[in-house]
Amino acid sequence: MTIINAQLTKFFTDGTTPEIAQRLLGCRIQYETPNGPLTGLIVETEAYVGPSDAAAHAFAGRRTKRNEALYDAPGTIYMFQSRQYVLLNFITQPVDVPEGILIRGVEPEQGIETMQANRGTSGASLTNGPGKLTQAFGMFMALNQTPLNVGALSLDLLPVRHPNQVASSARIGVPNKGEWTSAPLRYFVASNPYVSKITKKTIDQAHHGWRA
Repeated sequence: MTIINAQLTKFFTDGTTPEIAQRLLGCRIQYETPNGPLTGLIVETEAYVGPSDAAAHAFAGRRTKRNEALYDAPGTIYMFQSRQYVLLNFITQPVDVPEGILIRGVEPEQGIETMQANRGTSGASLTNGPGKLTQAFGMFMALNQTPLNVGALSLDLLPVRHPNQVASSARIGVPNKGEWTSAPLRYFVASNPYVSKITKKTIDQAHHGWRA
């Protein structure tokens, strides 16, 4: 079990997991690498709300070695493998309340050349998906079950930018889960180009959906 500082505990327990998922929009993540720090602003999240959520890894109280991080302290990092990618999640709520937030998209800031080299691409496709962003940042499973703001990965607890509009929708890739398939638990900065599956005609090219 990881030990998290008081500020992280408050951030990740003050409100419901969907509320925290929205609060993360505009917050900065920073990952320390041998090539220097890589940073980005969170633009898309998905909330997973524990044993009642048929799409969650802790559905019906499931607890395994793979998902043990879900039961750890708020502010713990939960990484899991999905096909060739690893996906980044932050744990919310008190110990043994297995809820968390998937980080689905970030707008790159510092270290873009390193991200491009890691991904072999550029533009919005660099980080507009949960597996893309971890590949761009060079994140690995070694982060699993470690605390934020102690090791290589840190999170600013105050937003750097503020969305003009926080939009919501059903989560992506959650078929055949009854009401949980359509539950509006995905949150994103409306009109930001680094949101997954956004259409070109809805992108705000000037301000990327942030308040000017």
